[in-house]
Amino acid sequence: MRITILQGDITTRTVDAIVNAANSSLLGGGGVDGAIHRAAGPELLAACRELRETDLPHGLAPGAAVATPGFRLPARWVIHTVGPNRHVGQTNPALLVSCFNESLRLADSLGAASIAFPAVGGGVYGWHGSQVAEAAYDAVTGFGASHPASALELAEFVLFSPEMEQAFKTVFDQRKV
Repeated sequence: MRITILQGDITTRTVDAIVNAANSSLLGGGGVDGAIHRAAGPELLAACRELRETDLPHGLAPGAAVATPGFRLPARWVIHTVGPNRHVGQTNPALLVSCFNESLRLADSLGAASIAFPAVGGGVYGWHGSQVAEAAYDAVTGFGASHPASALELAEFVLFSPEMEQAFKTVFDQRKV
């Protein structure tokens, strides 16, 4: 799987799926979540409300992922995942890795060839950029090794700041074998 790291706006990426760093309610919020909801249009909120009324009455758990159509986005799907919130004691890095793993697994099951991730957990949920990058690296490289027949060809990390972009580049460069 090819990996790219860039600073930019995930809502403009022409990929099969973008990942939303959602909150457990799935009903929008700030940061990446709010930007994706605004760009996708009101249909995304309606789809998320339907998920809450049917499959997810208690919301989406940290580390889990669920997909909706992309609606007005260039991406065909939005994969929503909830990062662990360090500020409320959710400090297990395995839960952060699970966000990336579950998103990759879901994208693969949808037949996606390309996926774009934000820095899940790296905003208001308090994870340091290098911790998010380590979780992302472990998930993407592990997924590629354990799913050789996957259709996923490209994983983009579309980051909101130069500092986060640098954190990802540093970790990915240091961990290359």
